[in-house]
Amino acid sequence: MLTTMVVLPAVGALVIGLLPARRKETLRLVAVLFSLLAAVFAVWTLLQFDSGDAGFQLVDRATWIPEFGISWYLGVDGISLFLVVLTGILFPIAIIAVDPHHDDKAYFAWLLVLEAGCLGVFVALDLFVFFVMFEIVLVPMYFLIGGWGYERRVYAALKFFLFTMSGSAFMLVGILALVILHAQATDAPITFDLVRIAEDPQIAMTTARWLFLAFGISFAIKVPLFPFHTWLPDAHTEAPTAGSVILAGVLLKLGTYGFIRFGLYLFPEAASYFAPAMVTLGVIGVTYGAVVATMQKDLKRLVAYSSVAHLGFIILGTFAITTQGMEGGLLQMVNHGLSTGALFLLVGMIYERRHTREIVRLRGLQKAAPVLAAIFTVVMLSSIGLPGLNGFVGEFLILVGSFLTRRWWTVVAASGVILAALYLLWAYQRVFHGTPDDENAAVRDVKLGEILVMAPLLGLIVFLGVYPKPVLDRMQPSVDRLIEHVETHSCAADGGSCFEQPTVASEEDR
Repeated sequence: MLTTMVVLPAVGALVIGLLPARRKETLRLVAVLFSLLAAVFAVWTLLQFDSGDAGFQLVDRATWIPEFGISWYLGVDGISLFLVVLTGILFPIAIIAVDPHHDDKAYFAWLLVLEAGCLGVFVALDLFVFFVMFEIVLVPMYFLIGGWGYERRVYAALKFFLFTMSGSAFMLVGILALVILHAQATDAPITFDLVRIAEDPQIAMTTARWLFLAFGISFAIKVPLFPFHTWLPDAHTEAPTAGSVILAGVLLKLGTYGFIRFGLYLFPEAASYFAPAMVTLGVIGVTYGAVVATMQKDLKRLVAYSSVAHLGFIILGTFAITTQGMEGGLLQMVNHGLSTGALFLLVGMIYERRHTREIVRLRGLQKAAPVLAAIFTVVMLSSIGLPGLNGFVGEFLILVGSFLTRRWWTVVAASGVILAALYLLWAYQRVFHGTPDDENAAVRDVKLGEILVMAPLLGLIVFLGVYPKPVLDRMQPSVDRLIEHVETHSCAADGGSCFEQPTVASEEDR
């Protein structure tokens, strides 16, 4: 099942490559069809998932390169499940919602290659397979930004590629060092099996900390975590609308997911050791991203900086190393993908109508396009974290979970909620309120097709805000198991004397 889900978009890209470029409608239909098939498999994975099992499920495994212990090893657990579903949902929406300005054939093919890489990252349980998938996503995103972006697209694409490629070099060195040292310590053949290496840690404590840093630099750039964030505003601003949706909704999660799946799982003692530093950088990102977003004149750039703030929250929840904090971080990954992806779609609709994203030139759009304003309001409030919408649940769990172990940093991070309300409400006021000029008064409202594209995102925003229990129930066993793994190995490395911290919540507390 998982192999088919990963391979389907790649097959779709190959089919598009064999079709003539002049058949634009056929190219689009093939792209939509294969992305929807991948979405069906992602939803089927969700339906087949056993919520009471903390281990990896629906495992596909086959020997790939036996000489080096490399296998095609895929599986999902409660940590990766909903990122797989999010990827499956966002790609067909992005493909349907946005028409490329030129060269439809290459555009749709690159999007499908990107989807295959993203799905592969979230289900890979072999370090070599993970690295290959992690690198694959760079190429299509580079060409999407550079080929279909805006004025400074080549600069933004090159900056994105250089930043992320540099980080990947550190991770490649870390992976090779890890598997060789593990083989030497266990006197066993080399293996890239994530589970085997994580469950039988034989690396010296100091070495593990250096390896954590090698992985961590790569993931921090991909998140991006302050101060590695400078590529993100340029990439978002210059990327085409579909590229921005996927970049915010899926690609940024490769970094936050990497910290959980590989940072905490492979190097539990090192993750605990560096947790204060990671929380500090996350909180700086929360406040810095919010303050800089408030100052932006470009609406799309404002949304881009809001991602820096939201991802800082996710890092805070992850490295609080509590059940509530990590569940909140995982849920906020999904929430951010839905809310910010929807915001980029709406900004793209505004740009198509007005051919500008400058806030000062957008005024009074609510009178000309009331339905667009209403949809923007719901999505904006979900990004702020209004109770009843998805953003509130994730932020609340992060703050509760981090308060148990990182009290003062949590107090500082809570200011980010206030700042988010400031920059988003102020932007909404300037764009949609007031008296429109002639150009703004002529803006047409959203069409039925655009409403249908936004409907799944709006439905999930409301559902996760009102009833997140099915999602949290499927996350909890895997999260509890990971936290127990971190605490056990951290205590062992500390000679058995660990400070006690409240981590796993009882059913009554939940």
